Amino acid sequence: MTRHFTGGCACGAIRYEASGEPIFQNHCQCLDCQKRSGTGHCSYVTFGRRADVKITGEPSTWRMIADSGNEKAQAFCPTCGTPVCVTFVAMPEVTAIQATSLDDPGQFDPQAVTYTVRGHVWDTIDPALQPFERMPG
Repeated sequence: MTRHFTGGCACGAIRYEASGEPIFQNHCQCLDCQKRSGTGHCSYVTFGRRADVKITGEPSTWRMIADSGNEKAQAFCPTCGTPVCVTFVAMPEVTAIQATSLDDPGQFDPQAVTYTVRGHVWDTIDPALQPFERMPG
């Protein structure tokens, strides 16, 4: 059975549908995610095929150099500012959707915590999740 994920921004101007099995679900504690979220981490549902994620509306994007040294593009709603997804120049097929933007955030099933080297003691995350100091290969 194909899984189906829907979601979007807070004001509804940006919507997405994603189908298929995510290739990775994680909490990320890198500095970029901390700054974007205003807290200690962001949470992502990542899909390995760009064709599996359909976005409607016109998100704005900004590009940055990630903690890894690779370029990534952050997509967000230009009206309400909600972060929606991240794409990666080095991996053009991969799209990481913000788990908090899902219509049903209960679909998020984290497998790991990445960039624990940047984590804070006050940002407590399930200790049963596999930790990675950086992004796994």
